[in-house]
Amino acid sequence: MELIAAGRVLISGTVATKPATAIEAGTPLLVTEVAEEVSWASRGAHKLIGALEAFMPHGLAVEGRRCLDAGASTGGFTDVLLHNGAREVVAVDVGYGQLVWKLQTDDRVHVHDRTNVRSIDAETIGGPVDLVVSDLSFISLKLVLPALVACVNEGADLVPMVKPQFEVGKDRVGAGGVVRDPELRVGAVLEVAEAAAALGLQTLGAVASPLPGPSGNVEYFLWLRKGDPTPDADSPEGEGGEIRDVEALVRRAVEEGPQ
Repeated sequence: MELIAAGRVLISGTVATKPATAIEAGTPLLVTEVAEEVSWASRGAHKLIGALEAFMPHGLAVEGRRCLDAGASTGGFTDVLLHNGAREVVAVDVGYGQLVWKLQTDDRVHVHDRTNVRSIDAETIGGPVDLVVSDLSFISLKLVLPALVACVNEGADLVPMVKPQFEVGKDRVGAGGVVRDPELRVGAVLEVAEAAAALGLQTLGAVASPLPGPSGNVEYFLWLRKGDPTPDADSPEGEGGEIRDVEALVRRAVEEGPQ
């Protein structure tokens, strides 16, 4: 129905207007492609695209860097990293064979299937990386961050996606598995930022994902850096030289994101 509504279904060369249109056997059907949609390995790619659009103007770099995609799944994030000039991407996932074929066969992609992200370090992934992205489910990022930090060089950037539904605790998740209270979302993202700080990571930015997660959960990206931020890495919300107020960054991300 969505394809028909978008005018992408042709019946004998004519745009279909109703899902219930009756056609004869053998009638040629054509679904037209949309370049942006077919260029990505998954819908999830648009989540990372939104984060990069928010952070890259303020100093986050992808081009030429060795990257880690933690929880790669079909490879949406890996695809986006390569599109933005990543030198290579280490794609790690606990599953097997999920990465789309075009990425499995790309020489720039190093696949680590059947691998628990909590068990990795720089040695197990063939050396340290300069950028980490992550899309992980059914586990708190607070438990995963130590392993991610063990994989990076000094000065590396980490852009993990925080999913409040896996951070607040089962007793605080609403009907349908959705965290609806904005204060709970703020608290969830802040706790991850605090855990990151304890591991020597600076929080440079926060932004809501442009696409909702399963069941409509709002998810958020943090921009973290190992070591002191460089002078040109001003947060999107601050001016050069200002002390970053992490809570203010997070609250703004929640307020400006989907409700």
